[in-house]
Amino acid sequence: MSLPAELEQARKEIEAIAREYGLDFFPLVFELVSYKQMNQLAAYTGFPIRYPHWRWGMEYERVRKSYTYGLQVIHEMVINNNPCYAYLLSSNTLLEHKIVMAHVCAHSDFFKNNQWFAHTNRKMLDEMANHSVRIQRYIERYGWERVESFIDICLSIEDMIDYHAVHVKRYPPEEEDGEDPEAPVLTVPKLPSKSYLDKWVNPPEFLEELRRIRQRKKQERRKFPSRPEKDLLLFLIQHAPIEEWQRDILAMIREESYYFAPQAMTKILNEGWASFWHSKIMTERVLKDSEVIDYADHHAAVTAAAPGMLNPYKLGLELLRDIKERWDKGRFGKEYEECDDLAMKEAWDKNLGLGMAKLFEVRRVHNDVTFIDTFLTEEFVRKHKLFVYEFNRYTGAYEISSRDFETVKQKLLFLLTNCGHPIIWVMDGNYHNRGELYLWHQHEGIDLRWDFAIETLKNIHSLWKRPVHLETVKSRRKVRLSIYDRDRFQEEVL
Repeated sequence: MSLPAELEQARKEIEAIAREYGLDFFPLVFELVSYKQMNQLAAYTGFPIRYPHWRWGMEYERVRKSYTYGLQVIHEMVINNNPCYAYLLSSNTLLEHKIVMAHVCAHSDFFKNNQWFAHTNRKMLDEMANHSVRIQRYIERYGWERVESFIDICLSIEDMIDYHAVHVKRYPPEEEDGEDPEAPVLTVPKLPSKSYLDKWVNPPEFLEELRRIRQRKKQERRKFPSRPEKDLLLFLIQHAPIEEWQRDILAMIREESYYFAPQAMTKILNEGWASFWHSKIMTERVLKDSEVIDYADHHAAVTAAAPGMLNPYKLGLELLRDIKERWDKGRFGKEYEECDDLAMKEAWDKNLGLGMAKLFEVRRVHNDVTFIDTFLTEEFVRKHKLFVYEFNRYTGAYEISSRDFETVKQKLLFLLTNCGHPIIWVMDGNYHNRGELYLWHQHEGIDLRWDFAIETLKNIHSLWKRPVHLETVKSRRKVRLSIYDRDRFQEEVL
């Protein structure tokens, strides 16, 4: 559906300005939708079609109630696709539509050029529709309840993937048969005998059979997988004793998880980039005098930092502005870092003008973790009054626990590592040579929520069909949680 003439004119103007500034984005397709349609799209994570499942209805109700009670209004939505589809809320004003269009141009530029999105499927709109059709066919063949129950299990572990798998090669490639071609041939001891009796005492057939037995026992003792595996979904797809249709659904869930992974890994930088450019485009080229107050009000609402909450729009935008100022003025490098004169550092300005080039470099190579780790400075933390807070069980209230720069930075990085999800490794798929699955939680200071851990392990057990063990830390003690069936589990201190 084509946009109204006024909006179409605004779209052409804003896209042209964005390209003049150096943004490089996919062809944009804007759709004007009602708030009900927007809520439905939000429930479907931006896609018009998803596989049938109750989670979408639950999410729709959450979004609908948030809109009804004035807790949340979704002004725009954009998906990483080529062409890039974006949705405009029909009840928005013309000014709001302009802001959204500028915002979308920057998002699409980020999707296209950020290296963490380089491996994503640019035709995911079609792929989501294919997933919907395939799962619908499984429902028709195996029944609604059976398929939906299996999807419930898959969704409980959908975030147990290796977020960096498509960008790094963790291990050297192994031989297809799993054997080292240069490994010595397994030898077996012969029975003692005279040389002239050896061929009867140690016949070749006997020695070969003995070698095969020893080789089989050696294989049984071998650790499986040979190295710890972070992608639990892939491990289950390859080795779990499930039916082929179940394996296909699990593969679809995994594919979608990897598609959405870069968005979770770049939330702060992506939203900061879009906010930076919609602000620049609007204030420098698009705004009319009569729209300035309304724009300021809208922009302030988007970047406002609620007490006790981290607004990715605000943090990303301010940190990008800080980077631009520092590289424009030359406030980086050994000379600047070693300067102890605060007054000199405050007035430091070498007029390098490198800020914009640096921003495009940041957009190209960084995710949230590397972005914060590289560019968050003590001056920035102090200027924006960032702090760490904790719950005080004695006063019954949340209180500031630290304003120290290293503490604040460490807390931010911890929240962003692995997208905030627990890091779980597959250590052994044949634990104690009984075909049991042994998992290890890489404890980073926060214990697992125990009731969630138990239910999740039960779901993994239903896929693996054998006992599942999880080694973790609980209340500063190393423990192992073992699931033997849906109704029987054991907690053991190690």
